[in-house]
Amino acid sequence: MTNYAQIALDTLFQRYELLPKEKRYHGKWSYDIGVVLQGVKEAYRQTNDERYFDYIKETMDFYLQTDGTIRGYAFDAMNIDYINNGKLLFLLYKKTKETKYKLALDLLYRQLQEMPRTKEGSFWHKKIYPNQVWLDGLYMGAPFLAEYAVTFGKESDLEDVIQQFVHCYQQTRDLKTNLLYHAWDETKSQPWANPETGCSAHFWGRSIGWFMMALVDTMALLPSGAARELLAEMFAHTLQALVNVRSAEHVWYQVVDQGEKTGNYLEASASSMICYAAAKAIQLGVISPQWQTFVEETYQGIIDAFVFITQEGWLNLIRNCEVAGLGGPDNRDGSFVYYISEPIITNDFKGYGAFLQASLLLQPLAKGG
Repeated sequence: MTNYAQIALDTLFQRYELLPKEKRYHGKWSYDIGVVLQGVKEAYRQTNDERYFDYIKETMDFYLQTDGTIRGYAFDAMNIDYINNGKLLFLLYKKTKETKYKLALDLLYRQLQEMPRTKEGSFWHKKIYPNQVWLDGLYMGAPFLAEYAVTFGKESDLEDVIQQFVHCYQQTRDLKTNLLYHAWDETKSQPWANPETGCSAHFWGRSIGWFMMALVDTMALLPSGAARELLAEMFAHTLQALVNVRSAEHVWYQVVDQGEKTGNYLEASASSMICYAAAKAIQLGVISPQWQTFVEETYQGIIDAFVFITQEGWLNLIRNCEVAGLGGPDNRDGSFVYYISEPIITNDFKGYGAFLQASLLLQPLAKGG
């Protein structure tokens, strides 16, 4: 049986010696690097192969100065995307005890403490997107804050983490379908926002994928109890809603509830994120093992629809939405036409990283291999 997890890892290492130096980044502190490295971290956990640890360390060391400052990072931007790469620093600090990693962790934690918030207490997505909560932001910030709280004895912050999910879920959930809208504007004044609800207009696949990954990655850090049960309930409702709109190919469309509407397409990153999240939820015991068939069907659907192996034996993941957002300089309006108009690319790291993480849960690697 083909081990796509190993092929995806080997391809990553052969293609990208040092991720920040790739022309798509030019040294930028880009959150999607962290998505890929989470997969590499899981490979290290499974195998104890130091190559995987070294790959993470070399990438993070490109950015980190000895005083804990981060190249390409801007504290004052109050951009929650900047938190995501920091998740890798916990492993580096625990293993090496180097001060720079703790200083960088403290810097990112301080950003979260000073982030502007909605009246309910939800983090703004970015300072340039005031009063807005995007599903993406839960993945970027919540698991980091939870791990910081658990690692450094700040358990009082765990209630903040839970409330981030509660408020986001309450504001973005569609009561008819249980699907989640991409974002919510507290002021209900953005051109993309519904003037009555404040929600954006559509159910974008990857944004829901981000939220699902955020839930399982956070639940993995929480003790059993009421808080974890609350997140598990959100997860179960959203997963069932996603089942209702899964395609005949067992994957998801770019705009998940619009099916074969002209211009809509099967999209790799959302499908990979949902697959990973469901597989992780089974592993954590927050959904029944009976979901395993669903996960395996989805994974096979991803392989059939999106995975191509080159003559050199390298893995390509096709049909990833490059980016999608709301508002900003381009006045992105959140319409169906907008979501299908963004570029569709191969090997986008948001998709590739999610596929790698899903693959490692479905095809775990052996120790030392």
